[in-house]
Amino acid sequence: MDRLIAANSTKIEAHGLHVGLPEGLMGNSEVGHLNIGAGRVVYQDIVRINMTVDNNKVAENKTYKAACEHAISKNGRIHLIGLVSDGGVHSHIKHLYGLIKAAKQLKVPHCYIHFLSDGRDTSPTSGVGFVNDVLQFLKQNSYGTLASVIGRYYAMDRDKRWERNKIAYEGLVAGVGEKTTVDKLTDVIKARYTKDETDEFLKPIIVSEEGRIKDDDVITFFDFRADRMRQIVETFGIQRNFETEVHHPKNLYICCMTQYKKEFTFPLLFPPESHKNVLAEWLSSNGFSQFHCAETEKYAHVTFFFNGGREAAFANEDRFMVPSPKVPTYDLQPPMSSALVADKMKETIGLKKYPFVMCNFAPPDMVGHTGIFDAAVQACEATDNAIGIVEKACNENGYILMVTADHGNAEKMYDPVGGKHTAHTCNPVPLISTGKQKLKKTLSDRAPALCDVAPTVLQAMGLPIPPEMTGSSMLEA
Repeated sequence: MDRLIAANSTKIEAHGLHVGLPEGLMGNSEVGHLNIGAGRVVYQDIVRINMTVDNNKVAENKTYKAACEHAISKNGRIHLIGLVSDGGVHSHIKHLYGLIKAAKQLKVPHCYIHFLSDGRDTSPTSGVGFVNDVLQFLKQNSYGTLASVIGRYYAMDRDKRWERNKIAYEGLVAGVGEKTTVDKLTDVIKARYTKDETDEFLKPIIVSEEGRIKDDDVITFFDFRADRMRQIVETFGIQRNFETEVHHPKNLYICCMTQYKKEFTFPLLFPPESHKNVLAEWLSSNGFSQFHCAETEKYAHVTFFFNGGREAAFANEDRFMVPSPKVPTYDLQPPMSSALVADKMKETIGLKKYPFVMCNFAPPDMVGHTGIFDAAVQACEATDNAIGIVEKACNENGYILMVTADHGNAEKMYDPVGGKHTAHTCNPVPLISTGKQKLKKTLSDRAPALCDVAPTVLQAMGLPIPPEMTGSSMLEA
């Protein structure tokens, strides 16, 4: 690697907004391979929503606008249900604010907020602070009503514990729970804390009787993460999986922030993006055969994620999986199956059947996660040897070798504060080429990133870059 880096390399970004993640967030394997294969920045749901909220464009969202217009045409009532905190794992409080402002802008008469309290991705008693934040926001905007507060334990169950959903449902629909007023709400929550009933486990607190969900109402579920929304959405929109005497509201209009389940037919504010003409698809449509290889731990990354979230192979795409070693932790076998992957690549390159071959070497990432320095050194040495085998095969068979990484990890094994460092990093990663064309060190309009890998590959192969790829080739003219 030292020799290859010295000969022809550059550095590219693999974290944060450079790869469609929130600002400053470390990269990961799934996002990294998605960006490498797509040839464009693939924005994650939270970033797409953040950008819409930050640019005050929620009211322009076609699905949300339609929901608000439906509310106006019926009884003028919209309910916003979701986790309210700044945890950023399932939702974000600023997304709620964006929805409230948009509902006001679109002139929906009544907007009711059903506050699902967190205490799991945030401090267990931070909910009272977020309640105050929401109340202050509503006051400043002279719009919206905080209707209820319910712990996520009940409203966001994902383990088919329908008896928990029942408690949330009866609170939302029938107002079953402790009644209070806006003025006394924070005192009620603090009193619960003294009884060890923290945010996650708050049983329904009903703040507005008028805010109960009724016939012909509109509901927007605003969590962006799917798993803990499925049951509560199913309860309101498909069927109740528990016994209750509560009348089920008729003719509800339901929409969801993102796709919670493929089978759900509810309108989505941010539907999954289809990634047309990713590298694998573009090669296939241009009549090129290709070969993707990895050991078990990284096989999904060189197939599903590299191919834009598509499970099936494209035409003329062959795949091969090498078994990962069956050890409890990979520090016990730091090379993992890198030598076997390299041998398969050498064999495949030698066939000269595939104009494009690609693989992933797992050790630097998987062993890096163990935090054991000596093992990580062995992992990197094994990977270095494996790359050498592939390079030799490329040189002997007329292939250009390009080497990059989906994120950082093994280059940092100690935390400055002390102890092991086991996480990914925000460091740039190398992009190496053995081709005659030199790699650019910079781009004029932004920092080079993983989205630039696929366009670079296509230029090296003499193929046009599809318009969907907004990345740039890093090859000098």
